[in-house]
Amino acid sequence: MGKIAIHGFGRIGRSAMKAALKRGLFVPASISDIKDLPTLAALFEVDSNYGRWPQPVSAEGSTMIVGDDKIPYFETSQSLPDWGALGVELVIDCTGRATRRAGAQAHLDRGAKRVLVSAASKSREDADAFLLPGINLDQYDPDKHFIVSMASCTTNALAPVVKVLLENVGLKSGLFTTVHAYTNTQSLTDQPMGDRRDSWAAAENIIPSSSGAAKALKFIWPDLNMTGKAYRVPVRTGSIVEATVVTDRATSAEELNDMFRKAATSAPLQGVMSVLEGEWASSRIVGDEHSSIIDLPLTQVMGGTLVTVAAWYDNEMGYSTRLADTAAFLVK
Repeated sequence: MGKIAIHGFGRIGRSAMKAALKRGLFVPASISDIKDLPTLAALFEVDSNYGRWPQPVSAEGSTMIVGDDKIPYFETSQSLPDWGALGVELVIDCTGRATRRAGAQAHLDRGAKRVLVSAASKSREDADAFLLPGINLDQYDPDKHFIVSMASCTTNALAPVVKVLLENVGLKSGLFTTVHAYTNTQSLTDQPMGDRRDSWAAAENIIPSSSGAAKALKFIWPDLNMTGKAYRVPVRTGSIVEATVVTDRATSAEELNDMFRKAATSAPLQGVMSVLEGEWASSRIVGDEHSSIIDLPLTQVMGGTLVTVAAWYDNEMGYSTRLADTAAFLVK
């Protein structure tokens, strides 16, 4: 397998590395960030959401040691590493700064063969392909796709719902709402922010926000007629998205739930989507590695064609696990 580097060692970068190590997918050829390595190693070892890593973790000089694995670290406040000299085939960019083509292209200019962007690129032109596990990875073309966007955690949660509906009952139009955990883009205390609604304390408010998932979904299904919004709420991780759609043909909650059960246990969504039969709250899915977890008791149908489906997702670990899976797939 080709060498994979993780650039940006924040919430998603650290979680992606944990997923890669836990699942035996790869050991990063390097990690890089603008912060000091001892602090990053400590944050990797003890996580507020997921607890303590089961192996010893330490920092020695410019090396992070996790169990028996020694991973080089590069401080990148001045420049990117020479990926070509390091033999890196794929850079997973988790900084949030590669959503424009120029930001992702910088890795290619430094010798990387491909870039996997852990966010939704701003436009269709800012990435060569938008690829989601379980949805359209079979469209990957190694001769054309050098900058790949995996869109957002919400897109990955909603896409399996859209796929099952499109393929079984059709989808005329729809709206979605995601109730999402707070993130680092928000403020801990009240203070002026670029987005006015984000100016209020994240852990004390329900904060309406936009969602880029609708645009990202249209990169995959150009004719999809769906839009939506988000509400940020005071939980540290664990989110839920609810899609309300008008279907092409009449259906029932029982039929839909059987469709989701079947899809969750067969390719291509097996391992990407799962279902919940019981009645649960968000703590149930913290740490769950699936992208989309359908809450079957919440499925409702009115008049045969007005449908609502709810899908839970750990917006950090679920997404990061798919990121690790996709990175391994791209260099396989």
